[in-house]
Amino acid sequence: MKKRTRESANPDITPLIDVVFLLLIFFMVSTVFKKEEFALLLNLPTVEEGESENQKKDIKNILIELSKDQIAYNKTKLTFETLPQQLSTLKDKTTAIELRIDKKVEYDRVVKLLNMLKSYKLNNLNLITDK
Repeated sequence: MKKRTRESANPDITPLIDVVFLLLIFFMVSTVFKKEEFALLLNLPTVEEGESENQKKDIKNILIELSKDQIAYNKTKLTFETLPQQLSTLKDKTTAIELRIDKKVEYDRVVKLLNMLKSYKLNNLNLITDK
């Protein structure tokens, strides 16, 4: 009788590598890159120089957006009558408040908002613009 020798069976992993790369490409292409969402669509004024908004992302700020006929507080739409209720809940008066104001907003509305913030002693304001 002839003696049998065992040959080791080595699986071919080339198709497996191809499948892994195809899955990787599929997930990279199908991923939705989330942009920062705001409550109001604003046309912000532009500046040539200034600090970038991404420098202080780890600090919790309050965002107030002001358009011609609407106002939003932390991405929720409010009115000028309900905004004082939100501002009165702030304990830390040094909290940074980011103001995104549309460039077509009437000056009267901006002054009204600034007076409201001043009445609650909220003076740490950042005016957000586009570069």
